[in-house]
Amino acid sequence: MTVTEIGSTLDTLLGGRTVTRYVDDGQEYDVLLEAQRGSRPSPRSLESLMVRSSRSGELVPLSSMVTLTDFAGPSTLNRFNRVRAVTISANLADGYPMGEALDYMQAAVDEVLPPEVQTDLKGAARDYREASGATAFLLGMGVLVVFLVLAAQFESFIHPLVIMITVPLAMIGALLGLWLSGQSLNTYSQVGLVMLVGLAAKNGILIVEFANQLRDAGHRFHEALVEAAVTRMRPVIMTAVTTMAGAIPLILSSGAGAETRLVLGTVILCGLATATVFTLFVVPVAYDLLARRTGSPGAVAQRLEREMADHPSAH
Repeated sequence: MTVTEIGSTLDTLLGGRTVTRYVDDGQEYDVLLEAQRGSRPSPRSLESLMVRSSRSGELVPLSSMVTLTDFAGPSTLNRFNRVRAVTISANLADGYPMGEALDYMQAAVDEVLPPEVQTDLKGAARDYREASGATAFLLGMGVLVVFLVLAAQFESFIHPLVIMITVPLAMIGALLGLWLSGQSLNTYSQVGLVMLVGLAAKNGILIVEFANQLRDAGHRFHEALVEAAVTRMRPVIMTAVTTMAGAIPLILSSGAGAETRLVLGTVILCGLATATVFTLFVVPVAYDLLARRTGSPGAVAQRLEREMADHPSAH
């Protein structure tokens, strides 16, 4: 008697096996072979099963070939991503952010579990990790798109670079505001960081664009830069104050969802305040250092006009 014959007999009698089909009035029916349900009420009833020998053709009692042993086992075998898995569920304590909890859990996994054990996330933890990766990608794409649009508008890669210098400074201010207020870097704060890309670049555009217009009008480089910084200081402050004032209701709101609005308002308020302060100082300095040898977007048109005025016959 082989193990295959024993296993095939148990599979047929206990699990059932389709052995053939028959047709009745044009309808096919499966013929399922299995032992009667009443003949297997307990595990000990397995001993009364008979297995036919493929060599002699005789029926041999299963009890003469196997030994039954009782042991504890799982009622169900859970799987995750087609792999046998054990699910551990937990709730976050009050004031404990999801990111820190996942880092703590990963440190415990590396310390306790053997290297061959695989771990994965599901539920809210998996959504958090996927959202974090997607937000980082969107943030990078947002910076790239804004830079390329500004490069097309200014016809230069230096001027957009000067403007985009305020973006990381705004990010630092937003993260500092979250840290001082005891809030975490979650999905809503990451959405606010993406919004800061455009809000922070807006103030730099006012100064750089006006400086280019003054250079087109014939002003010297340094004179145009100083006048642009002084003249545009009031519009920059006014637009920043109005935008920050719009974020105050988000911070002071209450009721359902107030935590999410508080995070978003804190990011906008702190990030834009930091970006505004640095815009008035960093953008003029960066423009003086990087854009000194660059031309304004209207420089080519002005040169063509001068050439046409000096050589009217060519026109």
